[in-house]
Amino acid sequence: MKATKDMTIGELLMMDRSVGAVLMENGMHCVGCPSAAAETLEEASMVHGMDIEKLMSDINGYFASKGE
Repeated sequence: MKATKDMTIGELLMMDRSVGAVLMENGMHCVGCPSAAAETLEEASMVHGMDIEKLMSDINGYFASKGE
C-alpha cells in the first residue's frame, strides 16, 4: 500500500483508519472534519503549513512498517 499526494484524506482513511494517528502527529488535527475528507493530502498540507514530503514519508513509512 502506498499513499500519494493527490489522494484525499478520506481515501487514505478508507485504506487504513489507523493512519489518522500519523496525520495527527504531523499537525493535521482536522482528520475527522467532513470538509477534510475531500481535501487531497497536498492541499491539506498547504492549508496547515506542513511539509508534504515529510508527511508522505511518514505515511508511507507507516504502511511499510505494517508490511503493506
